[in-house]
Amino acid sequence: MKKILITGAAGFIGAHLAQKLIGNGAEVVGLDNLNDYYDPQLKKDRMAALAEGPQFTHVNIDLADRQAMESLFQEHAFDAVVNLAAQAGVRYSLINPHSYVDTNLVGFVNVLEGCRHSGVKHLVYASSSSVYGANTAMPFSVHDNVDHPVSLYAASKKANELMAHTYSHLFGLPTTGLRFFTVYGPWGRPDMALFLFTRAILAGESIDVFNNGNMERDFTYIDDIVEGVARVIEKVPEGDFNWRGDSPDPATSYCPYRVYNIGNNNKEQLLRYIQVLEDCLGKKADKNFLPLQPGDVPATYADVDDLVKDFDYKPDTSIDKGIERFVSWYKEYNAIS
Repeated sequence: MKKILITGAAGFIGAHLAQKLIGNGAEVVGLDNLNDYYDPQLKKDRMAALAEGPQFTHVNIDLADRQAMESLFQEHAFDAVVNLAAQAGVRYSLINPHSYVDTNLVGFVNVLEGCRHSGVKHLVYASSSSVYGANTAMPFSVHDNVDHPVSLYAASKKANELMAHTYSHLFGLPTTGLRFFTVYGPWGRPDMALFLFTRAILAGESIDVFNNGNMERDFTYIDDIVEGVARVIEKVPEGDFNWRGDSPDPATSYCPYRVYNIGNNNKEQLLRYIQVLEDCLGKKADKNFLPLQPGDVPATYADVDDLVKDFDYKPDTSIDKGIERFVSWYKEYNAIS
């Protein structure tokens, strides 16, 4: 895959992935409208590491702008597309649901149409562990049905998987959906727990700990996510001739469609996560215990057997190493001694 479009290229995962692919010799076009869901300066600083040059071009386009998206696909011949642009966040979907429809649904169909009409060889797109919703069988398996989302964000990601399957069926577009599990690390999103906790602890402020601390997450380090995505891009899915409609496997299909989990395959207690952060900061947190929030789930845990089988890859960075690296970056970025 020589020329790759990454949507959300100024985002947390997008910027890291762009660096990885450029290092692998690919030409990357990075789409990002630098919106203000969180501080655009952080996005600009991520992009600064991807300075304009022969291997990287930034295009400032809103994914929901149908005409601009059509023009983009007409101007470029992409070998692969990685769709990471999305309105993220579970809790924000209770406040501003329309933004999830605009970006995650309207925007995604614009990506699908662009791929369909320009002969893209492989569309890889970000789904989410949130699609497991009310499922409680652990670890979460891509071979289980995920028909009971508990947030609009989760529903929009499940819808992406359904939309992708339709285009794989109708037009033979190879699509691979990746369910990411609680990604963290340097350059992370400031609306996520690790960023919020670090900022509050250093400022001597209390941190909100939901479900009274009885939360478990499959925390996955950013480099592990990016390595997984890079491998997936290069392997175009094919139809499974053993797939049966009378016993359908949600993770595969008779058409070129696949879904994978990318997680650490290791659920950690939120309180342990906070303890590691406290150790790295050398400072204790003042914890404000709160009930489970609407749209949240108490636990996530990824079954990554298919990822291991098909790509010989399994994320393995411990939270001890990952949080230490984040804290080092955070202090350097914010000029904290």
